Amino acid sequence: MAEKKEMDELLQRAMRACSAREYCISDIEALLERWGADSAETRTRIIGRLIKEKFIDEQRYSRAFVLDHFRHSLWGRVKISMALKQKKINPEAIASGMEAIDEDEYLQLLQKILSDQRRRIKAKNRLDLKGKLLRYALGKGFESHLVYDAINSLLCEGDDAE
Repeated sequence: MAEKKEMDELLQRAMRACSAREYCISDIEALLERWGADSAETRTRIIGRLIKEKFIDEQRYSRAFVLDHFRHSLWGRVKISMALKQKKINPEAIASGMEAIDEDEYLQLLQKILSDQRRRIKAKNRLDLKGKLLRYALGKGFESHLVYDAINSLLCEGDDAE
């Protein structure tokens, strides 16, 4: 009887948490564990109920995560995808979430972060500048072929301005 009451309390607590913001299954699993749900069966039952009642939806979570990290953290697709994989989000949900990124907006963001970074860094020469910009954009999670094109475009514009 006490176990049922404990499970109901954990379920209510998890429902409140999921109502406040988006969570994925692995996040809720970690929360339940932290809150004292030691039994894997209890965690599985609570998570199953949360999914059934649409408190947890991996597709919805993925889309929110992608847009949040793209627009606010200024991450590229590679970094976002890796972060979602670390959270054990299924590949279909990741792909679905990635579709939320508009291609033009993505390329504009890449140009903007490279342009902003160019103004902040000191480089000995053009090759050093390219290397620093490349490392920065790759670290933000943008695809290398897009970064190369964006850097070349940015530096060509800079040559025209001089």
